[in-house]
Amino acid sequence: MNELTTDLKLLHEATLNNLKSSKSDNTLRAYKSDFKDFGTFCVKHGLKALPTEPKIVSLYLTHLSKNSKVSTLRRRLVSISMVHKLKGYYLDTKHPIIVENLMGIKRTKGSIQKGKKPILINHLKSIINVINDQKKEETKKLRDKAIILIGFGGGFRRTELISIDYEDLEFVPEGLKIIIKRSKTDQFGEGTMKGLPYFTNETYCPVTNLKKWLEISKIKTGPIFRRFSKGLTLTDKRLTDQSVVLLMKEYLNLAGIENKNFAGHSLRSGFATVAAESGADERSIMAMTGHKTSQMVRRYIREANIFKNNALNKVKI
Repeated sequence: MNELTTDLKLLHEATLNNLKSSKSDNTLRAYKSDFKDFGTFCVKHGLKALPTEPKIVSLYLTHLSKNSKVSTLRRRLVSISMVHKLKGYYLDTKHPIIVENLMGIKRTKGSIQKGKKPILINHLKSIINVINDQKKEETKKLRDKAIILIGFGGGFRRTELISIDYEDLEFVPEGLKIIIKRSKTDQFGEGTMKGLPYFTNETYCPVTNLKKWLEISKIKTGPIFRRFSKGLTLTDKRLTDQSVVLLMKEYLNLAGIENKNFAGHSLRSGFATVAAESGADERSIMAMTGHKTSQMVRRYIREANIFKNNALNKVKI
């Protein structure tokens, strides 16, 4: 009997680990953060957060709607639902009081999403130029340029970018092959490969700048984008995804570009927008960015062509 109990306990622990492993660390952190906010709302109003009921969730969504976008409300709803599932509780998120309330909020507020600004070619050149002009150690300048240019050139998510190891790289005559071991749309680690060709202009070439960084840093294994210690000694610690955002905003600011509406996603959306402006089709853009559906890519293409195919261009005044 004791042996059976021990086996069940081990199976229970393994099952919990499997459930946690089914989602990325960032996703689990988001669930936890979202549910914490819901819990605070419930405590404040004397309501039960776990397990809860559709009426309480609906009240919370109405409360959030005063200062939040509809997309935020939907994400919070998913988080509340997932925490219930992970804890073994059922929550009917399709209950009319939730669905109809969301529809009413959407009608009242509208659901258009104003995304963060993309890094375009003029921004990219300004960033690289301002890095070159800095009175900093050459090693740090090379690292920062490589991060920005590879992030843009490969249409990378910032988590993908900082996860690249030396072993994932293969330099070939045409440019650089990079293996992406895992991404947001590849949770099971099947892996994908991106190819970055050489640019004619070496100053802004992702491949050339990465080569220079690897040569000066002498990195031969492990993370290619690493932290510096306070004494500007290169460590073996991987950069965080937040570091990419801070770097980008710092150099935008130094270049005299207002950086409030730029984010980590700006390198990725910038690649897609610039590629669309240059005439790349959605399939080739998706092959680089790793988007699984064309919805977002088509949005980039529409925005890129908003003046190119504008009917008002035909009007002569």
